[in-house]
Amino acid sequence: MDKSEINNQAEKYFQKIKHYCAYSERSHYEVKEKLYSFGLYKIKVEELMARLIEENFLNEERYAKAFARGKFNQNKWGKIKIEYELKQKRVSSYNIKIGLKEIDAEEYKKVLQRSATEKWKALKNEQYINCQAKTTRYLLQKGFENDLVQQAVKNLREAQSKK
Repeated sequence: MDKSEINNQAEKYFQKIKHYCAYSERSHYEVKEKLYSFGLYKIKVEELMARLIEENFLNEERYAKAFARGKFNQNKWGKIKIEYELKQKRVSSYNIKIGLKEIDAEEYKKVLQRSATEKWKALKNEQYINCQAKTTRYLLQKGFENDLVQQAVKNLREAQSKK
């Protein structure tokens, strides 16, 4: 292959990857993997990544914010799970912190308490101790912090004892 053919091919892949990035926010790692899957070499991948960043198709801070907002609003995930998933996508710690700031503290507590209440009600035929253990485990799996989970379960116990 001569140089003009390589450049034409790289431009074709650039157009493809632009559409890939425009369709949904992507992490740098996801885009790099996609470019490597096209069979491109490191030099071309780095060059295309730089162009994507320069043309604002790729922005890790924007990705972290959108990811955190989406997973919290849609999936009702806690901060621990969101942070873990962002680390899996090799997002920097700095951008993870910025992304997690997108989650409103009051709304976070409301979602936690709502999730706890829903799980507790779903277990109404279970023994009290099982309800407590299963609700706690469920909330921890959703990625909520242990101290907040314990407080939410305590609130449920107190509400239950008042009935």
